[in-house]
Amino acid sequence: MTDKTIQNPTALAFSFGEPVPVLDHSDILNYLESVLIYEKYYHPPIDFSGLARAARSTSHHQSALAVKKNILLSTCKTTALLPRSELEKFVQDYLVFGNAYLEVVHNQFGEPIRLNAPLAKYVRRGVEDGVFYQLLSGYLQTHEFKKGSILHLMQPDINQEIYGLPDYLAALQSALLNESATLFRRKYYLNGAHAGSIIYMTDAMRDEDDIKDIKEQLRQAKGKGNFKNLFVFAPNGKKDGIQVIPLSDTAAKDEFLNIKNASRDDILAAHRVPPQLMGIIPTNNGGFGDVEKAGRVFFINEIKPLQQRLEEINHWLGRKVITFEQYELLDDK
Repeated sequence: MTDKTIQNPTALAFSFGEPVPVLDHSDILNYLESVLIYEKYYHPPIDFSGLARAARSTSHHQSALAVKKNILLSTCKTTALLPRSELEKFVQDYLVFGNAYLEVVHNQFGEPIRLNAPLAKYVRRGVEDGVFYQLLSGYLQTHEFKKGSILHLMQPDINQEIYGLPDYLAALQSALLNESATLFRRKYYLNGAHAGSIIYMTDAMRDEDDIKDIKEQLRQAKGKGNFKNLFVFAPNGKKDGIQVIPLSDTAAKDEFLNIKNASRDDILAAHRVPPQLMGIIPTNNGGFGDVEKAGRVFFINEIKPLQQRLEEINHWLGRKVITFEQYELLDDK
């Protein structure tokens, strides 16, 4: 917490684009202050808009989040108070942002009639205890929830206790590196000529028109319809009379797969999701092992604790609105 007050929240801009070490004082992951905005609510210690964009930065990161959500929801049973659509929003926000919120709506007799899940990306914790705000209209306006009507479920942070933070933050740099490698390779192919090369010719051509024709054919080989064959007729030409000298190191082609695989392993390590549950094809002959055994271990170690966290909804509301079925991969044996 801090006594620093900022009147213009739009001035707080964080970027996921510049890679910096975790010990750097300017790193967004070490921005430990939850800054006070308009003397009403606290700004989160990390940009939630950036986390939302990073959730789709790479297929491995998004797939790991989806696997946890789907397995957890497959075991959940709810009542009419908590629709499945609201529960899915609640679980997804908790996994992506480390924060999830439920708003209880009462009837005129004070009985709860519905639980809504406002998007965690836009919910802020107020200075006054038990008060929460929802950002509206480009963050310039806010909606104040009724005091005591919000359940805030968060993953604990070691630096502050106002907001939670997801436990995959250490792998964000790897996820963004994976994305950068994919975008670079995509632009590489969209360029048409790829890295480019030098056409070195020592054989004599009969006239300038032949040179112009070769240049025109090379231009047409770029963009859509590239990879065309080029025929050159050079009478009395010598060996190596026409040479193609690439500008890039051909060994760099292998770095794409190395970067993708290394960053993928970092992401899976942060999420602790077995690769066979995410549809990843093994590159070795032995494979990844029995998928059912991996699924059972994953459920016990990762999904069971999430179920226990969701039971806080029952304790907060004072009634059972969510229960859990037996996971199909687990048997009585």
